[in-house]
Amino acid sequence: MASSTQDHHHQHFPTSIATTSAPPPTPSTTTNTSTSTSSATDLLSRLLHRLPPSLSTTTGTTPLLLRRRSSLSTTTSPPTIPFTDLTSTLSSTLPTISELGYFQLTNHPIPSELARSAESDSATIFNLSSHQKHQHFPTTWPLGFDDDDDDDDETQHSLLLDLACSTESSSELGLSSLREFTREMEKVGLAVVDALTCAVGLRNPGLDDPDSVSTLMWISESCSDFGGKMCGSGRFYPYVVGLHYQIRSRSCSLLTDSGLVSVLPEMDSILITLGDIAQVWSNGKLKKVRGKPTLSMEEGSDASSLSMSLLVTLPLESTVSPLIPRALISNNSGTDDQEDENKDVHEEFSEVRLFSSFSFEDYAWRVYHERVPLKDPLDRYRNKL
Repeated sequence: MASSTQDHHHQHFPTSIATTSAPPPTPSTTTNTSTSTSSATDLLSRLLHRLPPSLSTTTGTTPLLLRRRSSLSTTTSPPTIPFTDLTSTLSSTLPTISELGYFQLTNHPIPSELARSAESDSATIFNLSSHQKHQHFPTTWPLGFDDDDDDDDETQHSLLLDLACSTESSSELGLSSLREFTREMEKVGLAVVDALTCAVGLRNPGLDDPDSVSTLMWISESCSDFGGKMCGSGRFYPYVVGLHYQIRSRSCSLLTDSGLVSVLPEMDSILITLGDIAQVWSNGKLKKVRGKPTLSMEEGSDASSLSMSLLVTLPLESTVSPLIPRALISNNSGTDDQEDENKDVHEEFSEVRLFSSFSFEDYAWRVYHERVPLKDPLDRYRNKL
């Protein structure tokens, strides 16, 4: 399993992320009304750049912030797939899953007691002083703490760990439950990726090279905000699938390709979200969820909340591109000149690719630090057919 601790050209988390406001109006002979309208537009642009992505992303020309009340008026249960029958059930429900971009996994092997113990370990981490946090955990991107304090006094803390990092810290801090929970979630996540690629008809890269995929545990501590309605980290990190253990019965919002939706997974289930890398791998056959679920909180609640998500992702040095369907590989196997045949397969598939290849490291860095992506960051890699 490859680690995601490869050094980036930027060695530390930035302490603040600059927001980009709309350019000032060009001097002209416009009326006072036009100037006022332009100023109001600039103000709205700056406001949207300060909101979490789950509230500021647009659908069409209408900000989801303005559509939020109607968009989240209905909370639904995600489709259910038992882990004990993962491959066959996922294959039979693929049309629904690929359209939604999420489902809940039940009958999985992770005990609820382990998840609760891991949550307790995570709470211990977030109770450490700032000095202790940086002493025990790395600051090499993407691993380590991200303490995000903006001008609105909204405090959101998150920690990205790989398995090696949690192992190194567990002996001194007593994080044995978090370490075991991460390992068990990783096993489930890799099984989901294998079943998903099989259902779509793709060759799972992890079967040929286990180091071609990696995992990150993303722990977030958030406090209620925006009228006590919603909370959660506004960061994105690219992934194939995300696993979000549901310790409590609490609804959450998901930012899907179809818009913002509210779902209520079962307690002790694992909410599975399909990520941007899965969409590229499938050549657009799978719709995605952008980022992590955003917890919904009761109005007036001031309680903090921890969320633990296991991301099956890629090593930083990876190149992302659509995977070649297994059918094409099978049809071109067993020939005398395998190298030429494989080249023909790639050339044939490249003619119908919806996405061009791109550097995972550059993409991950950009989407992680782009606080308010107002459009799908994958759009720049879509080929015009």
